[in-house]
Amino acid sequence: MNNALICIIDDDPIYQIITKKIIKKTDTKKEIISFSNGAEAIEAFVSNVHKPDALPNIILLDIDMPVMDGWDFMASFDRIKPMISKKIVIYIVSSSIADSDKEKAKTFAGISGYFSKPLTLENFLKIEKAND
Repeated sequence: MNNALICIIDDDPIYQIITKKIIKKTDTKKEIISFSNGAEAIEAFVSNVHKPDALPNIILLDIDMPVMDGWDFMASFDRIKPMISKKIVIYIVSSSIADSDKEKAKTFAGISGYFSKPLTLENFLKIEKAND
């Protein structure tokens, strides 16, 4: 997945740095954007709804964040998704190991998978391979 735009939505700045380094190990052509909560991401996506190149190919979404958590982000994203012509795949990347969160993720058609933090190089490669 060359020239992909990857979006990290997570409130932990250290985790964002680590994840960016992992992604860059796979290919330096990838562009990475990040947001510290779901509300910031939704606002950016709505602003760019008619600019597909400015929208991500893959979103790595945390669940537990201030302002707008991952579940609220998904509800908002589902409302704006009909306006977006680009295919965007979403993966939950969370420190939660609760079965209830994993089951809840399955109730959203837009969530393609669930990974435990920290995201590993191996898991990111699985995400890439699934979306080639």
